This record gives sequence, structure tokens and C-alpha cells, in this order.
Amino acid sequence: MITGLEAADPAVIIMVVVAGLAAGWVDAVVGGGGLLQLPAMLLVPGITPVQALATNKMGSVFGTSTSAVMYYRRVRPDLRTALPMAGFALVGSLGGAIVAASLPQQVFKPVILVALIAVAVFTALKPDAGQVTQLRHEGRRHHGLAALIGAVIGFYDGLLGPGTGSFLVIALVTVLGYAFLQASAKAKIVNVATNIGALLFFVPHGSVLWGLGLILGAANMVGGYLGARTAVARGSRFIRVVFLVVVGLLVLKLGSDILGDLRR
Repeated sequence: MITGLEAADPAVIIMVVVAGLAAGWVDAVVGGGGLLQLPAMLLVPGITPVQALATNKMGSVFGTSTSAVMYYRRVRPDLRTALPMAGFALVGSLGGAIVAASLPQQVFKPVILVALIAVAVFTALKPDAGQVTQLRHEGRRHHGLAALIGAVIGFYDGLLGPGTGSFLVIALVTVLGYAFLQASAKAKIVNVATNIGALLFFVPHGSVLWGLGLILGAANMVGGYLGARTAVARGSRFIRVVFLVVVGLLVLKLGSDILGDLRR
């Protein structure tokens, strides 16, 4: 079995651990840990892009599960919304992973960049958004929109990935009317499902490097635990600030990728 640890340089292992810790913390607070974790995986000597994406998902599922449990114990998010949303997200993520194996991901990057810029501008100009929960819909409409959000963002997570948690949080805040803390709690439950959905494709295809994935997962768990505790203690205002920072970094990263693709 290929583990990704065969004759691995200690510096590589340290890089993976540090990236996993930092990504787990960011993911637990507001999502977007893939901004740190996936590029670090791509720096591992000899790894292919598909192996990096698959192993990233393997590590992330440990961190998101840890932070989801922490959030559930401290915040008690409404599972009647979160669980069906997670189910649709899992199916969407599986579909996105299948598509990712056959389509050039560069096609989607400009669309995602525009969406992220719009999200950042909206959040910056609406300082009161997400401070308190004021649900915009009820009953079937509320749950139907939650399911649609889960399916669409789940598909994106399987296809590309970075920023999934941030998209989930802002959709829960702007479309459904949750406060940032409640949105983050639900986003973690959904994010567990999107990671599992992608792994349902990647594991049978042998794309996961298990040794690196487990090390990454252990680091992600620690980061996720600490990040969830920080978010619960500091509340929605703190999460909003971190959200804007992460989205800003995602915009810079995707913009740089697009410019790099155009120069080739």
C-alpha cells in the first residue's frame, strides 16, 4: 500500500503537520483551511494533483468531524436543518469528485473568483449581517433552500474544494438568516459530509496516500478542536473578521492561479 511516507524527508512531515494544524483551526472557525492545506500537499515530492486532493480530503475529514462535535456540544445547532443539508451535500460532493477526474478545473476558477469577491464586498458592506439569527424562511422553503445550498456547495467541494466552508457559512448567513456562530456550527456538519462524499470516489480509485493522510488528519483534529473552542468563546463578530481575512486570501490565491494559467 502506498502511504506517501516512503523515504519522506522529515521537513516534509513537519510541513504537513504545520499545514494541518493551521488549516484545522481556520476550517473550524470559518472554513477555507484548504487554502493552506492543499498547496502544502502539492509541495510533497512525487505527489500528483489528484493524490494531493484526495489526501487533503482524508486529513480534512478528521478535523471537520472534531470541530463538528465541539460545535454541537457547545452551540447545539438545529439538526433538522443540518442533517438533510449534509445528505444532499454528500451526494453533490461525490458528483463533483467524479467530474473533477475528467474536466480541467481551470474552467471554473474565474467563476469562483467573481463569487468570492461578491461575498467579500457584501460582508464588508453589511457589518450587521450574521450578528444574530433572524431566519428569512420557514418550513419547507427553509429546508428546501438548505438542501439546495448543500447540493451546490457539496458539488463544488468535490470538484475544487478550497473555500467550501466559507461558501457554506455565507450562504447560511445571507440566504437563510443564521448568525455567524450558528452558521459555522452547521457548516462543519455539512463539511464532514462533503469530505466523505469525495472520499467515496477517491478511496476506491486508490488516490489517497494513507500515511500522509493520517498524519494530516491528526494535526487537523488538534487544529479543529482549538479553532472550534476559539470560535465559540469569541462569537459571531470574531468569526466575521476571520471570514473576511480568509475570503481575501482566497481571492488573492485564485487570482494568482488564473494569471498563472493565462501566462502558460
